[in-house]
Amino acid sequence: METTVQKALQSQFSAALKMLETAVTDCPPDLWQGRLWQERKLRPEFAEFWYIVSHTLFWTDLYLSGSYDGFAPPAPFTLVELDPAGVLPDRVYTRQQLQDYLGHCRKKSADCINALTEESAARVCHLVWGDVSYLELLLDTLRHIQEHTAQLNLYLGQVRNNPARWVSLDQ
Repeated sequence: METTVQKALQSQFSAALKMLETAVTDCPPDLWQGRLWQERKLRPEFAEFWYIVSHTLFWTDLYLSGSYDGFAPPAPFTLVELDPAGVLPDRVYTRQQLQDYLGHCRKKSADCINALTEESAARVCHLVWGDVSYLELLLDTLRHIQEHTAQLNLYLGQVRNNPARWVSLDQ
């Protein structure tokens, strides 16, 4: 694989994960489980801050693997995200657990991208929603991280007037 492509992928994954990490760090404790929504007698469940972070990291981890076969997230995370019934995890993950998972995903992305070859980039990944090359799956994973990071930053901005902080590629 051309090192220019690897360097670009690595810097983009690093920046996207850093922006997610910043959102996790910036989330005040009273918003972690959507308490403001609960006070308004609304329960967002799948829109709770912790869950969006957990969901984002789970799929990042899985897609970096490129296959469902043999995939297992690190403890205490489970495969509940794969349940077609769409159920929540049986616990609320702590900020520290999610920061640790983020570190796991950061290392895994670096390892996967550093090992990328023309052959591995072209490998077809068979997913529930379709078949794509591993390179395309990496790009899709980047968009997924960015989508949910923007969602979290929008929430923080609306509720706490907390502006999102852009992470430049050299950070």
